[in-house]
Amino acid sequence: MPDNKDEAKLERARILSEALPFMQRYDKRTVVVKYGGHAMGDETLGAEFARDIVMLKQAGLNPIVVHGGGPQIGAMLTRLGIKSEFSGGLRITDRATVEIVEMVLAGS
Repeated sequence: MPDNKDEAKLERARILSEALPFMQRYDKRTVVVKYGGHAMGDETLGAEFARDIVMLKQAGLNPIVVHGGGPQIGAMLTRLGIKSEFSGGLRITDRATVEIVEMVLAGS
């Protein structure tokens, strides 16, 4: 009976063999990856995200990371007494809200 290390190696090999056609298709392509606000607040998710970005780069892609900030934006809007409105999971953003979003994302 194989031990857990052998099983893990076989699983990695299976995943890589399934991923190979996609890796070839997207070789040297630029991909944009959003690092969401919920993940930013979780140290474990942050480490996993960083590992995934390194893997993408090593696989021949050019990852560009953009950050989210939904929870941080929501907290600031609440603090300022501005009600957030969503439609289909997307924030409806008026001019005043855009200023707050810019402030939060710029780190002000």
